[in-house]
Amino acid sequence: MFVYTKLVPTVASPDVLVLGSGSAGSTAAITSARVLQSVSPGSSVMLVERYGFLGGISTGVLDTFYGFYTPGAIPKKVVSGVPDDVIAELRRLDRVIERPNTFGAGTGVTYNPEVLKIAWDNLVLQAGAKPLLHSFAIDVVMQGDRISGVITASKAGLGLITGKVVIDATGEADVAARAGVPFEMAGELAPAQTLTTTFRLANVNVERAKSFPRAEFLARMAAGADSGRYRLPRKEGSVHVTPIEGVMATIMTRVQFVDPTQPDQITHAEIEGRRQALEYERFLREQIPGYESSRIVAFSTQIGVRESRRVQGEYRLTRDDVISARKFDDVVGLCGAPIENHLWGSDTKWLYLPEGETVDIPYRTLVPQKVEGLLVAGRCFSATHDAHAAVRSMAQCMAMGQAAGCAAALCVTRHQTPRELPVTILQEELRKLGATLETPRDAVIVKQC
Repeated sequence: MFVYTKLVPTVASPDVLVLGSGSAGSTAAITSARVLQSVSPGSSVMLVERYGFLGGISTGVLDTFYGFYTPGAIPKKVVSGVPDDVIAELRRLDRVIERPNTFGAGTGVTYNPEVLKIAWDNLVLQAGAKPLLHSFAIDVVMQGDRISGVITASKAGLGLITGKVVIDATGEADVAARAGVPFEMAGELAPAQTLTTTFRLANVNVERAKSFPRAEFLARMAAGADSGRYRLPRKEGSVHVTPIEGVMATIMTRVQFVDPTQPDQITHAEIEGRRQALEYERFLREQIPGYESSRIVAFSTQIGVRESRRVQGEYRLTRDDVISARKFDDVVGLCGAPIENHLWGSDTKWLYLPEGETVDIPYRTLVPQKVEGLLVAGRCFSATHDAHAAVRSMAQCMAMGQAAGCAAALCVTRHQTPRELPVTILQEELRKLGATLETPRDAVIVKQC
């Protein structure tokens, strides 16, 4: 921790403090506020976000929730509860598309990310949580081995926010790392996943683009890259439909891993990602039917980071756990998504679970070692590189956020730490919220576009 030369004023003292408002953090805040209001009216939840909108990667980088369904011929819906309310609010506000993943990772739920910003606003406020935008965590306050508050920075200066329970949903485990939780940085023990700048194209002839065979699409991309005419580091990128007429969205660029916690490195990655995006646009316009008149109309707010710090929790989910579809007594969520490895090179590696199976997400992966009063949720949870590559899907981040938010609320009302909380009590409350904790036996009917 830093030593400050002047007193940092206390700006808020919620019962539950959530840092980071991505799929995990926003769901955690909604869940925690709902549970607290039902059992302890007057309790408070605060959600702190560095941008001027909620949603993190879900609104700033991507436009599709993956992980709600298992892949394969017989899809099963494996994430529910508060995440269902997010989809319902999106549908109330706008058109939502359910579509097959380009690579076979299961049905995705595609939305307009600008509308999702409003959906997150509505749900967080309706639950009674208080958002605080344009603020981010820079340090922590500890009382022995327990976290008691977080130092935030904004244009107003530094401020202290205290909390009875703190949830780190920052993606980079910023709070946990500063509190002294041991962690592994991506790339230390296994090759790290690449980064991607997403972009949207307007004025696309969608029907022509959709009818062009994917095999030919990939062949032209490979030929263009191999000829030297186009600088395309990735040869199997995807373009998909959106709810907006004439607009297609991409996952194409591939920037070699940099440490996203180091400003100089992430600066280089941001610039390189935009350069690549312009080159992929040129390729599409010149080589793929339907894109002749298209133009980039939006880059992702930031480059998409797939992995960085992964905390060491009370349990660490492994590759074998995932591919064997392991079950745990302390299950708080399910994942049927494959191990999806975006390593440096021209293609992406996929490793699937058995058809229709899921791996359990243990509560212990959300409880970090050595620090009390703290939970993590989202892509900084406790897992190895390979296990993380499956369970980092946004629907699973929402499931983890639901579990962490519920646990935090129960800890406040029961005067316990997350490590002390009986998991059976947590599971009982999660089931009341509608969470799915057992692999469904029956398939679901999935609408395809």
